Amino acid sequence: MYKTILVHVDASPRLGARVEAAARLAIANDAHLTGVAPTGLSAFMFPLSAMDAGMPPIAFPVAEIRAEAERSLDLFDSVARRAGVNAPERLLVDEEVGAGLCLQARYADLLVVSPPAAGDPRPFARHDVTEYVLLHCARPVLVLPAAGAIGAIGQRVTVAWNGSAEAVRAITSALPLLRAAAQVDLVVVAGSDRPDRYGEEPGADIALFLARHGVKVDVNVVRGGDDDGESLLSFAAAKGADLIVMGAFGHSRFREFVLGGTTRTALRSSPIPLWMAH
Repeated sequence: MYKTILVHVDASPRLGARVEAAARLAIANDAHLTGVAPTGLSAFMFPLSAMDAGMPPIAFPVAEIRAEAERSLDLFDSVARRAGVNAPERLLVDEEVGAGLCLQARYADLLVVSPPAAGDPRPFARHDVTEYVLLHCARPVLVLPAAGAIGAIGQRVTVAWNGSAEAVRAITSALPLLRAAAQVDLVVVAGSDRPDRYGEEPGADIALFLARHGVKVDVNVVRGGDDDGESLLSFAAAKGADLIVMGAFGHSRFREFVLGGTTRTALRSSPIPLWMAH
């Protein structure tokens, strides 16, 4: 079971939907719900002008940024309590958003995020926060879609399998949720790279692992096209899935995040929540 669920709190229009989804998961698992609001103000910003008396002071609208974070936490608290969470915890963290979320997620079972809105005018807002979190978080990350309503999560689950360590981590972290699901479809997108990962009967070994953990699973092999991510999303839509469990692939380079093709497609295009681990 998941006993601590962490949700990203910010001033985006998706905050209410994000908190509602996290609150439903917390209630279903009898879990503690924590909302964390990183201000984007790294502690390294403050002593810069003090290091050299000749340096001009560096002015950050610290009070305004913290006040906005507190207002967002007020909304988190209100939405969580209205959803049925009795004692949500609120944390304001002076740290870059991605780093702050990853730090606090070390003490949780799951981190809930959603992609930032395009054109976000807030100071220090970064639009690659989701990518950063996926590649640096020590816990699984539930990525909610950037638009549309978010209904029940975890009743009909599509599990993407390619034999990778990332997929193993995602599946293992999702085991309590998979055991409780009404329908679990494991899918292997054939024709992609490294066919040796799948074994003689694609998906059979991981399906046996899941069965031994009490998960009732159907194995499906589909032919990939030009984009394995699109094949995965099409399969999940055809199955009526409300969640996709998959590994997150990529690496960071000079503060740029280079995601694998399937991961990039899923983040960009999926209308379905994604349970991901790197």
